[in-house]
Amino acid sequence: MSESITNVGTTMESYYGRPIVKEPVWKPEIPFYFWTGGIAGGCSVIHGLARVTRNDRLARSALFVGAAAELVSPVLLISDLGRPERFLNMLRVFKVTSPMSVGSWILFASSGATNTAAALETLGILRPVKWLAELVSFASGPPLATYTGALVANTAIPVWSEARDELPWLFGASASASAGGALAIVTPTEAAGPARRAALAGALVELGLMKAMEKKLGFVGEVYKQGQSGRYAKIAETCTAAGAGLLAWRGRKSRAAAATGGALLLAGSLAMRWSVFKAGFQSARDPRYTVVTQKKRKEARNEQ
Repeated sequence: MSESITNVGTTMESYYGRPIVKEPVWKPEIPFYFWTGGIAGGCSVIHGLARVTRNDRLARSALFVGAAAELVSPVLLISDLGRPERFLNMLRVFKVTSPMSVGSWILFASSGATNTAAALETLGILRPVKWLAELVSFASGPPLATYTGALVANTAIPVWSEARDELPWLFGASASASAGGALAIVTPTEAAGPARRAALAGALVELGLMKAMEKKLGFVGEVYKQGQSGRYAKIAETCTAAGAGLLAWRGRKSRAAAATGGALLLAGSLAMRWSVFKAGFQSARDPRYTVVTQKKRKEARNEQ
């Protein structure tokens, strides 16, 4: 038996109105993993640029903040997987068509390189090895910051798969905002200029992309205004806008303002990831989001 539901001018049917796709099985550790991975990836890029421009104070801060984030990220991922050997099993092969496989290797390489560089920096030894580790960390920073967006987009969850072009860029922009915000907290204002600029650019792009993504999603994007996803989205927008405004206004002159602005950006980045995470669950529960989008794609193909 089927149950008809009419919405946005389209009639669809599902078995007793039940969900057509399963909800994600990810645990609450995952949005935190997305967040720490973004911070780590952003810090790796800022660290490399700071080294090139000889901003040693900022480079040191970025290295150690990134290393701390990359120590936490595998712990969060393993906690979600349940057993450590499951993470190790993902490293048995490298499958370029699997975002999970590629992402596991990115995390492995980036975490190893960043923490090796941080340890050698602390000990003051093996400088050529440290430079090589820093180079690997810098190269793996952008993929680490963005692959989680590609990971969620490569699913059957409607609100994620329909935003496959925007989510990696959104996560990358948020990574820049959160990494810059974290470094604004721990770095003296006179050395933190590049971090503040990265934070401001990332925040502006993040806010713009979120609006553009919701508009492109059409009626599927309404989940970002509903339930827990909607509440997190409002928190993300408020904190990100406030943090960017405070950094732009007083971040260069006041360490307290820079720290507060950085903390707000970190909170906004985390809330954005929670909003995306919860939106996936909400869209999976409602069969309209699956069937209507599929019918629209079919109609578009037939018109070509």
